[in-house]
Amino acid sequence: MTSMPPKSLPFDKPALRHGLGGLLAAAILFLAFAPYWAGRADLRLLMEAFGFLALAQMWNLLAGYTGLVSVGQQAFVGLGGYVFFGLAMFAGFHPLVAMPLAGVAAALIAVPTGWIAFRLQGAYFAIGTWVIAEVFRLIAAQFPALGGGSGISLPVAIAKSIGSSTASREMSMYYVAFTIALLATFGVWALLRSHWGLALTAIRDSEPAAESLGVRTRRTKFLIYVLTAGVTGLTGAFIFLQKLRISPEAAFSVNEWTAFVIFIVVIGGIGTIEGPILGVIIFFVLRGLTADWGTWYLMMMGAIAIAVMLVDKRGVWGALQARGMPSIFTTSRNLESKVKSAPVDTSAHAEAGDTVGR
Repeated sequence: MTSMPPKSLPFDKPALRHGLGGLLAAAILFLAFAPYWAGRADLRLLMEAFGFLALAQMWNLLAGYTGLVSVGQQAFVGLGGYVFFGLAMFAGFHPLVAMPLAGVAAALIAVPTGWIAFRLQGAYFAIGTWVIAEVFRLIAAQFPALGGGSGISLPVAIAKSIGSSTASREMSMYYVAFTIALLATFGVWALLRSHWGLALTAIRDSEPAAESLGVRTRRTKFLIYVLTAGVTGLTGAFIFLQKLRISPEAAFSVNEWTAFVIFIVVIGGIGTIEGPILGVIIFFVLRGLTADWGTWYLMMMGAIAIAVMLVDKRGVWGALQARGMPSIFTTSRNLESKVKSAPVDTSAHAEAGDTVGR
């Protein structure tokens, strides 16, 4: 007995794609002017959402396209935060300069840690990344200048260097978060549309087949690991600039910076750019509705993730795509029209047919 294919959505696909693209552009434009219409609490919530979106896009790029399931990305969130604090407090860098430098530092540190982690495969790789993050947490607690195990707060003078007033600081920080989220999302899109994207898509579909076609899978995976570490470190630097305080427990929290990010990607749809965007929206809606439930809130999140995986392991966006929903961020090029317009030499086909017949 064959299973029935999912019913397609009753919409014209090209028109729906253009409509979704227009909706995305309108949403970006609307969010670009958020400091002029949103309150302070709303801005801080949006900044948090942008941070999670950047982290989710990086984890999705790592796990959804290269198959590297890491449960230790909090290592680079914490590294970015601590390097940022060190550069801003002791090296005298302006916060807006210290943030990208923290991202670069996280990428550089990812080179030797990746060399270690890449000697492990599958579940052992996942456990290895978590162990590396725990090592970083223990090391961070050994620096008294950065507060040791209890953490440290960012001096008021450094925070005020971003803006002369509270409103100007909030606006500057909002646009930094907005830029990081756009950089992560559209950067992944641009990467997937390049020749690197062809390699990543081949690895995602079948790693042995990709190797047989000449794709250097190990090098590609390693470069993506370093790239995602850098952007994750940049995001971590911003997160702790917004919090104005850092501690080893908060900076290297597996629950906050990896478990929730995995939930966002799994719910939204792994291996797609739209999935993390949809997952962030679902996550923050659920959190707003159930945050007062205590530990039941976390149990509910886990139950929802399991239920979604049982219904359709591709996530919400993957399930919609299976029913005809077009991609907003198209990463492939359709050659159908070129094939249809190409002239066909019928005589050659006839000759070929005669040859086969003989």
